[in-house]
Amino acid sequence: MKLYFFLAFSIITTCGFAQSVTTTTDNPLKSWYLKDKSSDGFSGISLNKAYTYLKGKKGVPVIVGVIDSGIDTLHEDLKASLWTNPKEIPSNGKDDDGNGYTDDVHGWNFLGGKDGFEVEKASSEKARVYHQYKSAYENKKIDTNKLAKSEVWQYNMWKRAAAEIEPNPETTMQLTGMQNIAVKIAEWDSIISKEANKKEYTSAELEAFTFTSEEAKKAKMGFLNLMKALPFGAEVKNSFIIQTLTEEIGKMKDDVEAKETAPIDVHNTIIKDNYQDFNDKFYGNTNIMGKGSMHGTHVSGIIAAARNNGVGIDGIADNAKIMVIRAVPDGDEYDKDISLAIHYAVDNGAKVINMSFGKSYSPQKYWVDEAYKYAASKDVLLVHAAGNDNKNVDSSFNFPSVDFLQGGRATNVITVGASADTALIGTYVSGFSNYGKKNVDVFAPGSQIYSCLPGGNVYGFLDGTSMASPVVAGIAALIRSYFPDLSAVQTKQAIEESVVFLDKKSPVFLPGTENQTSMIILCKSGGIVNAYQAVLKAEQFSKKIKKKK
Repeated sequence: MKLYFFLAFSIITTCGFAQSVTTTTDNPLKSWYLKDKSSDGFSGISLNKAYTYLKGKKGVPVIVGVIDSGIDTLHEDLKASLWTNPKEIPSNGKDDDGNGYTDDVHGWNFLGGKDGFEVEKASSEKARVYHQYKSAYENKKIDTNKLAKSEVWQYNMWKRAAAEIEPNPETTMQLTGMQNIAVKIAEWDSIISKEANKKEYTSAELEAFTFTSEEAKKAKMGFLNLMKALPFGAEVKNSFIIQTLTEEIGKMKDDVEAKETAPIDVHNTIIKDNYQDFNDKFYGNTNIMGKGSMHGTHVSGIIAAARNNGVGIDGIADNAKIMVIRAVPDGDEYDKDISLAIHYAVDNGAKVINMSFGKSYSPQKYWVDEAYKYAASKDVLLVHAAGNDNKNVDSSFNFPSVDFLQGGRATNVITVGASADTALIGTYVSGFSNYGKKNVDVFAPGSQIYSCLPGGNVYGFLDGTSMASPVVAGIAALIRSYFPDLSAVQTKQAIEESVVFLDKKSPVFLPGTENQTSMIILCKSGGIVNAYQAVLKAEQFSKKIKKKK
């Protein structure tokens, strides 16, 4: 996210305040990722073609668990697509269905306390690991031969954290740059708000403002060009941009100060569970929206925004119902929260779970491993974002991972990298995307994805494997709706075996470099997902199942 602000600010300072910046967010191809290459010219997932083929067939409702930051449950394009717990009576203060979570009507929030206080921000897992085990390992000679397997894992993780927690001079310099940008934006916003007598405004509203003072005119041009240069879209307001920048600065500041400042134990101070006791699991509250619901709202819109309702966007899966599970804070998620979130989704009927999150450390990985196995035992498909560090996850740490600590691999997980279109960025692979011939299964559209944002009727663009993952989760939900006889593993197989392969002349660059490569080097399937082809493959599998019966 910080890269967006650096680039946008660089553009407007280079162009000068008197000039108008051309914005990519006015691109009419807001739904490029749903289009078909042969008929539309864009390398999307051929969704309309899939629905044309499915015409006349009836699908069944499919619950999709979205483990994320929260969702704007009042959004015009999402409120009709929310899962509703049929056994829970809203707001009666009773646990009607006896699942341990009182009034969980549309899902559950694992990031709050029973007193209503919320975790809005969490530290990096690196900082938590470093400070938690510092007294046990720092300046001590450790004989790993005398440690249990789990302790060796813990010790090696701490050594890595101790090496990586040293302040990075580049991050320190970037933090100063971001803080300077924030000061300038706050100055512009103050001048505009005062002269226009309006605290919130979109770029279109700002463009219509008429100012008399030179100071206000310059502020208007500066902020307007910034809003246009950022990739969020024309509907987002100044407050959204300022909040996003503030959050990014907070993350960078925490990273710079991580070694000297121990992180706050939010589970102890806010959530108030015993974090080390996995059986202490009925914590949290009903606030599934939260303040930081941008990410989860965008993800949910990709999967299940109401189709053909004349507003906003069309989600991928027409019969999907979103189960909202809030477990991903502004910062790194906690392993216990993620494990319990998976258990909650599985126990309440989810057949697909989207997981657009990840981190480089997982101290309680054994809890997450167990949850993966539990989901597999209940025939639930997990879809996970590969990450946005343009690194090879076959040779670097990236969690949650499909390799279990005790040996073996999860078979009910699809890991997703981010693809693009050459018309957008000149390559078929997003430059930020993680990759891996062994550990990334498929690529799916993840650059310039237009979807829902908090605010009731707001939409905008975001980039990331976080956006690519729900594209695949949406296709999986589509398959499990129209071909409910397919298992989670067969659904995964249908998606992977139906990918579109690029010809050898197609421009594909190793993420983060200018080195040309091929898709078969970047992921196991060697291709980009396609809803139409996946539906055809799923139908083939379904016919074979019916024949056997």
